[in-house]
Amino acid sequence: MNYLKFPYALLCAALFTAAPAWAGEGHDHGEAAPAAVGQALPRFSAVSETFELVGVLSGKQITLYLDRFSDNSPVRDAQIELEIGSAKFKADKQGEDEYEVVLSEAPKPGVLAVTATVTAGNEVDLLAGELDIHEEAHSEEMQAAQPWTKYAGWVAAGIAVLAFVFVGARRMFGARSVRVGGAA
Repeated sequence: MNYLKFPYALLCAALFTAAPAWAGEGHDHGEAAPAAVGQALPRFSAVSETFELVGVLSGKQITLYLDRFSDNSPVRDAQIELEIGSAKFKADKQGEDEYEVVLSEAPKPGVLAVTATVTAGNEVDLLAGELDIHEEAHSEEMQAAQPWTKYAGWVAAGIAVLAFVFVGARRMFGARSVRVGGAA
């Protein structure tokens, strides 16, 4: 019995039984909830005892959502004046439950103070909040540009194991030479 066969057979069995554990993130077919895709837009909120205002910045446009604080019902016929930094803007009604402000230019990264004067019927309220704008992280861009670097070590290890198995198989099968023919 050739004892060289046993370690190679054991190594091959270990490789094939461990292969499902090599599944990367997102390839395990588990019960994980789907992750949000894309980057969230910068936003601010300003709350008082009467109103709740949420603003979402997209480039130069700020979309505003105004609700009553007590029951979260939308305030449909209000006038909203925003003060962002030192600039003042009047919001225009868009659709049924939205208001919109268009800035002269997109704000630069940083924290901006936002003050809103809301007038709805006989109610007038002053709300304050902060708009925090972050720069995109360069590390995320670099990872997206070079996804192969995450798996380079695994690929190198796999090639090394395959070379080890191949060399062992050649030695194991090369030691046997089949002789054909016989003495006459």
